[in-house]
Amino acid sequence: MSKDKTVNAASVVATPPSHTPEAFASASAESAKDAVDFIGIDEILTLRRMIVRAPAPKGTVLFLHGFPETLMVWKGIATTLARDYDVHAFDWPGYGQSSRPDLNRFSYAPKEYARVLKAYIERAGIDRSKLVIYATDIGALPVLLLALDEPPIARQIIVGDFAPFDRPQYMWENLQNLKAEPTASPTRAYMNKTNDEILQNVHRRGLSPAEQFDLPIEVQQDMVRSWSVDGITSADAFAHYYANFTRDQHHLEANLDRLKTPVKVIWGEKDIYIAREMGIEFAGKIGVKLDVLPGIGHFPHLQNSKQTVEEIITSFR
Repeated sequence: MSKDKTVNAASVVATPPSHTPEAFASASAESAKDAVDFIGIDEILTLRRMIVRAPAPKGTVLFLHGFPETLMVWKGIATTLARDYDVHAFDWPGYGQSSRPDLNRFSYAPKEYARVLKAYIERAGIDRSKLVIYATDIGALPVLLLALDEPPIARQIIVGDFAPFDRPQYMWENLQNLKAEPTASPTRAYMNKTNDEILQNVHRRGLSPAEQFDLPIEVQQDMVRSWSVDGITSADAFAHYYANFTRDQHHLEANLDRLKTPVKVIWGEKDIYIAREMGIEFAGKIGVKLDVLPGIGHFPHLQNSKQTVEEIITSFR
């Protein structure tokens, strides 16, 4: 990644010792080092973010990751898109090297993530009229909640492989169990106990041996390093999100008539975590076509990054 395509925003705050770039940078990620910095959102939240600049940008792309990912999953795609577009990505609170406040200061709810997203767009000075937001998994509900209140938040939102509605029957069993007690706490504990297995195999499940793929080593290393920071794991943040999930799903469904931002819905044909029936219902309720991606699981951007790039480019036409 060349320096002429990369700049750091002026609004970077001082980074706490546990969140320095040196703490997570590896030799394999050295080329992206200049693109990564930290930005303060409020008095308790600092986000690690990546910006890759285009020489003459036609617009801006903002990527929102899912569980158990970090912003590093977007690095290759960002480098490709930066020929024509400025690209932003950040770690959600509780993931990567972003802040992980105590639960009494931050709820990790989808609605709270929507507030973080709004603040990031404002702090980063992004032109919303030229912005496309691509959100997957836990990143999708927050951007849709934000769009209910602020339709001009982006020129288009691309979402997929997530749970917009309270339909547990369309969700993987462990995800169902996280939604309420008495199953939520044991499931959270199990996820923390088996974190190595999750990080190694979460992207492979549901795919045939021929379709399975390995993550780039820098992505894998960053997710491993970032699983636990300041005493809070990514599974903890995920469980807190799910503790508020049903409430925020109900809010979205009850207010779909306020969703005016153009939305495109994509779904992996072989997603075992959130069945495509969820996508079919959501797309039908908002009156758009569902694009089912053949042979793709829950992580389209990891399994076929070229296809993700094409989705973004098409959205600007």
